[in-house]
Parts: sequence; C-alpha cells; structure tokens
Amino acid sequence: MLKRLLVATVGLLLVGCVGLTWRSAMAPIAPPTADSFEPARVALGGRLAAAGNCAGCHTAPGGPAYGGGLGLETGFGLAFSTNISPDSATGIGTWSEAAFARAMREGVSRDGSHLLPAFPYTHFARLTDRDVQALYAFFMTRRAVVAPDRVNTLPFPLNVRALQAGWKLLYFDRGPFRPAPSKDEAWNRGAYLAEGITHCAACHTPRNRAGAERHDAPYAGAPYDGWQAPALSAANPAPMPWTQQDLYDYLRTGESALHGVAAGAMAGVVHAGLVGLPDDDVQALARYFADLNGSAARAPDAASALARAASRRGIDAGQETTPGANLYLAACASCHYSSASRPQSAQAGLALSTSVTADDPGNFIQTVLQGIGSAGTPGPYMPGFAAALTDDDIALLAAYVRRTRSDRSPWADLPSAVATRRPPSTHLP
Repeated sequence: MLKRLLVATVGLLLVGCVGLTWRSAMAPIAPPTADSFEPARVALGGRLAAAGNCAGCHTAPGGPAYGGGLGLETGFGLAFSTNISPDSATGIGTWSEAAFARAMREGVSRDGSHLLPAFPYTHFARLTDRDVQALYAFFMTRRAVVAPDRVNTLPFPLNVRALQAGWKLLYFDRGPFRPAPSKDEAWNRGAYLAEGITHCAACHTPRNRAGAERHDAPYAGAPYDGWQAPALSAANPAPMPWTQQDLYDYLRTGESALHGVAAGAMAGVVHAGLVGLPDDDVQALARYFADLNGSAARAPDAASALARAASRRGIDAGQETTPGANLYLAACASCHYSSASRPQSAQAGLALSTSVTADDPGNFIQTVLQGIGSAGTPGPYMPGFAAALTDDDIALLAAYVRRTRSDRSPWADLPSAVATRRPPSTHLP
C-alpha cells in the first residue's frame, strides 16, 4: 500500500512538472509605435524602471541602454542579461503586452521558455497591472538596439530551461502583493515597492544552495560582487539605529550623517534609480525598513552609542608610529574627523560606520580600494587608494580602524580579504 502511494505521488509530481515545464509560445505582434502610448504611462514606467535598476542589469559596460549583455554571477556561472529594447529581431519589439506581463509575473519568455531567476520575476510578480503596463509602455518607446543575446556559461544541467519549472515549484511564491491589514497605507506602499519593483531582497537576503532567497532569513544581508549587502533587519550591525529619517536621508540623497554614504552598487541605486521616485514613495520605503529593523526599540540606546563614537575622535593622538595608525593619519584623518557635536555626512565618523562594525570586512576594503563617488556626482567624494596602498597597507589600516573605532572582534585574514577584492589591473609590487 505504501509503495503504491509513493508511486502515485511521484507520478503526480512528474505530471505536474511536465505541465509546468511546457508553456506555449505567444504570437508575435507588429511593433507598436511610440505615439500609441500615453505620455503619463510612459513617464510612470520610466520612474519604475529606474527604481528597479533595469538599465543597470540590462546594459553591458559601455553598451547601449537596455541592449543587454551584462554578465550576472549566479554562483553557478554567468547569466547574461537580455536585450529589452524594442528591436524586432533581437529585443522585445514583437512582444505583446500579455507576453511582457507573463515574463514579469511568471518568468516565461514569449517563446514559452522559462527565464532564469537571475531575472527577478519572483519580485516583479508582485506588481499591479497598472505598473506592468507602464513598464511595457516605457520599454517599447526606447531606442531599438540590435544586440543578439549572449550565451550563458551555466553548466549542464543547470542550462536546461525546462528544469526551471521544478525550481519554480519549490521556490516561486506566485501571486500579487498582499497588503498587511494590520499596517497603515504608507507601510504597505513601502513593502510593495521593496518586495516588488525595487526587489531589495534580491541583494540583501542570503540565498540557499539552489540560488533561491532564504525565506527564513529575509533581509539578513548577503555577499554581492565583492561587497556585503548589509542586513536591513534587526541584524544590522550599525552602532546607531537606522531610523525612518536616517533611511529617508540615505535613500533620497545617498548620505546619512549617522551612518555614512552610499557606495558600490548602492550608489547607483540611489543616484540613478530611486532619484526618480516621489518623496512619498521614498518615505514609504524608509517607514517599511525602519519598522522591519526595529529601530524604535533601539532608540533608548542611541545617545550612549553616539557618545561612545564621539569619545573616539581623539584616539589617534600619540600613535603616529603604530602600524596602521600612521596610514590612517596620513590618508584618512583629515577627512574623517569633525569637532562638531554631531557627525557630519561629509566628514563621516568611522565609529558609526556599518562597514567598520560589520562581521565581514568587504565593504571597508572595497571603499578604500575604489573610493566613493567621483567629481561631478552627488555627495561627498573619496578617492580610491588602490594605486597608492598595497594589500598589506590596507590590511593594517583595516585592523587599526576596526580596533579603535569599534568594540567588535578583529577581522580574520585581512591580507587575503584584500587580495581577493583588488582589481587585477591595480596590483602593486
């Protein structure tokens, strides 16, 4: 009896997988003209596309916008982004709105093949009809780019698209965004944006061995391209709580006096993506994450954390010959110091920096190597020191800052951590 039940269960699963695997192609259409879309709908789609960083993923370095070709590291090999410009031969010019909506909500291409989850349809499935329609209008009114898809480097059998149906069966939570009845409108708007178009969890949530976001650790932080996307939950190691105002300042301007400046990929998210969202939406995101990280519960400890950070301002005096201290005094102290009663974002106090208090030294190392911003971009400018400091120099500097600006245990194996993150073209003797 048990054997028959097992056979029947396996049979049903196989039938279900076959049903999920096979998806019909959707008929091509004649490319719609740009003037067939309402300007207001196109404008909304543009704001959403920016907030979702669509150009960031669907544009190769130095390539035309939305032409695809960017290699996305999946942990199993490179998945190259596709051409989403309205070119008829190599883009989505012949896709109907229904085909576009199916790709966004189900991860299925117009030809019926399953899309890889490197394309975050698991988040875009949450979008409303209005927002999907606006995105379609925006992309179909961009400049058409002739750019054939590049071949992914995923090994067999991970490159078999049909097997993605099984992945979806296990890890894809289908359906639109569901508001939380116990939360107010602003919170739910922030949750809708975060879980949908801005897909914050795609970077800030760790993944399991199958490459799916771990639902048991939402927003708990995860490695990303040599950086560490910090936890957005109560697990965030920042000395000061990330209040709604701090989050708003950071997401709106890329700067928070009590936390520092957006760097790495997050700088692009802020300055090229969220910049197009209205203030109410940025406030909604800030409200959502301030509630998620429990900042209100940490408020009573904020004053003492700020006082501890201020007490470390003069800690470098008399340490000129200490390994690491001499580097800090020569390269960092002139900017990372302020005698003001409260920190200033343009002269960030490192004792409040998440990159200094984090478990992983990656963000501190990357910031020293690459710098922050550049001339002509918003926010303060910090040059990169990849061409001036050796791996051992940066390791000594990191160890010194960690020891003097935080109460956390020392980072382990810093020279190796620096070496793995240094761009090959900047290796020093």
